[in-house]
Amino acid sequence: MLKIYNIKEKQEFLREVAELTQREWGHQTNSEEEFEKRVQNKISKIVQNFNNPSYCKLILLENNTLIGFISIFPTDGDERIDLTPWYATMFVKKEYRGHGYSKILNNAILSEARKRNIPKLYLKTSLNNYYEKFGATYLETLQNREKLYCFDIKAIRSKKI
Repeated sequence: MLKIYNIKEKQEFLREVAELTQREWGHQTNSEEEFEKRVQNKISKIVQNFNNPSYCKLILLENNTLIGFISIFPTDGDERIDLTPWYATMFVKKEYRGHGYSKILNNAILSEARKRNIPKLYLKTSLNNYYEKFGATYLETLQNREKLYCFDIKAIRSKKI
């Protein structure tokens, strides 16, 4: 059975999420020791933000197996520090891609934003024509060539995605 959890409720998945995050978006490391250090830093950062209203990490489980995760971050990089909060780290494990799990994660994080009375979520990505299907609106291209999008949470509520 598929179910979304806040990682606070399922802390046994902290390490797996941190390792996947490091492999997908982290700087490449030359040693297992450095990789472990970065993973531990990611775990600490998640735990330190458990009660931050501008931070959330949701995980998608099927029968206690991690399928993927998604987050809300207060900031995401240095390109637009004037914008907050950010839709971040949508990740589905390779073996589960192509089955609609990203839509489940997307809907869950937008629902979480509604519960937290977050009016807008910002997103940066190098993907082309991906997040529009979830209701994101293109704003601009950043200096690093990533595209900046916005999810208007109230406007999306009235649409069927």
